[in-house]
Amino acid sequence: MAQGTVKWFNAEKGFGFITGADGKDVFVHFSAIQTDGFKTLEEGQAVNYDVEDG
Repeated sequence: MAQGTVKWFNAEKGFGFITGADGKDVFVHFSAIQTDGFKTLEEGQAVNYDVEDG
């Protein structure tokens, strides 16, 4: 599992980008967020993630 920081996330559009510890940006879609309630991320939030082919 990789670690990174939310670069930006548009809750209205349901997607954004995470900057990984390696400096590479990774696309994130709201459907991949594993949480209860409204699925969103905040800029600067620390996250753990797995990269999958989509």
